[in-house]
Amino acid sequence: MRFELGLLLLFLTLLVFEIFTNKKQKGNVISFAILLFTIHTAIGFIPLADGDLFGGMFKTNTLLFYFKNVLNVGVLIVLLQSADWLKEKIVEQNKATEFILLLLSSLLGMYFMISAGDFLMFYLGLELATLPVAALVAYETSKRISAEAGVKYILSSALASGTALFGISFLYATAGSLYFDVIATTLTVSNLSILGFILFFSGLAFKISLAPFHFWTADVYEGAPINVASYLSVISKGAAVVILVILLFTVLKPLLPFWSKIIYIVAIATMTIGNLFALRQQNMKRFLAFSSVAQAGFILLGMLSVDELGLTTVLFFVTVYIFSNLGAFGVVQAISEVSGKENIDDYEGLYRTNPKLSLLLMLALFSLAGIPPLAGFFGKFFLYAAAASKGYYVLVFIGVVNATISLYYYLLVIRAMFLRKNQDAIPYFNSKLFMKLGLILAAIGILVAGMYSPLYEYVYTISTNFLN
Repeated sequence: MRFELGLLLLFLTLLVFEIFTNKKQKGNVISFAILLFTIHTAIGFIPLADGDLFGGMFKTNTLLFYFKNVLNVGVLIVLLQSADWLKEKIVEQNKATEFILLLLSSLLGMYFMISAGDFLMFYLGLELATLPVAALVAYETSKRISAEAGVKYILSSALASGTALFGISFLYATAGSLYFDVIATTLTVSNLSILGFILFFSGLAFKISLAPFHFWTADVYEGAPINVASYLSVISKGAAVVILVILLFTVLKPLLPFWSKIIYIVAIATMTIGNLFALRQQNMKRFLAFSSVAQAGFILLGMLSVDELGLTTVLFFVTVYIFSNLGAFGVVQAISEVSGKENIDDYEGLYRTNPKLSLLLMLALFSLAGIPPLAGFFGKFFLYAAAASKGYYVLVFIGVVNATISLYYYLLVIRAMFLRKNQDAIPYFNSKLFMKLGLILAAIGILVAGMYSPLYEYVYTISTNFLN
């Protein structure tokens, strides 16, 4: 439990620091928190032995260590990109420390959710990961749209959480246990178990923004602060995807003939709906929201493989997706903080005034579109390979068509930045240190994950060990 105990210690340290810091020094807590979390992230890369605690309720292994480290790096980038916003707008409201504590609380819930050995620990982690985010979504209390987004998120997440819990109760009734190891050996295909899976999957589909459970996504992303929207888009979604693929490949594998059909249909619907709605968006947050919906559909392709290749491709794609999306959201946030502009038309002529930001946004969007040699290309290629290995050629073709559609709307943003001229273009500005570091880390992740092939080999090795 090094990750969990370390994060809890960090949480308590920040709490004490906040109590004994006077109002004039409240801004210092941001730099202090980033320093502590950087140390926590670095410590996470020290290898640990596999094991379990609390009678098997909590499990640790190399694969889970890997993904917790990925989440740590992602949250570190979010904190770096949030630092200037916190100092300029939130410190004066005396709410900066609370923002960081809520973020860390949500991450702690994801730790428990990923390492869960039974449905009780999983559900506790799910709730701990979800409830703080509802407060973060509505954090800009002076804006009505932010409060509306918070209400929409908490109501939708409450319904999804209740639905998932209802499904868990049916699975428990069928298998006679909450422990994953027991359920994997005793679960049988029956009407009750199928209904339990449908309800459980529906609850998790909300977290991942899978169609038809995606309707909250664009409204919440638009109303939430941009850094919170990026956290929802990559960290929250990534954790839900990983626990879903682990459960499908192990605990729920006896229901494979049934859930593979559901995944097939949902993948097509999610890719297509996400892309078609993204074509119509002008606001960059709504644009990236529907883009993330479409990306969730692509992730489902790897889940149909149900072997080492499938688990590897999902983990690898989620890794590169985190860096790509954080790069895109980071540029949008940097521009919004300076100019307040968030529409695609506002980006016309951006390359002439801010070439570095334009290049980074182009890099991130091309990675999301799957353009070689960036990380997104290899991520999508491996997903197609995983689906094709099981004979899902029609699904792969639909995926390629949707990837082509996504390239079109990503190019709309790139055309606005590089080819359009605007007399009132966003003027040149110099991002501050923390924002620069966050953007640089995202860019490095996009390039390294795409060009450093041993990363895929490492993920394949730990996936093979996990399933065997």
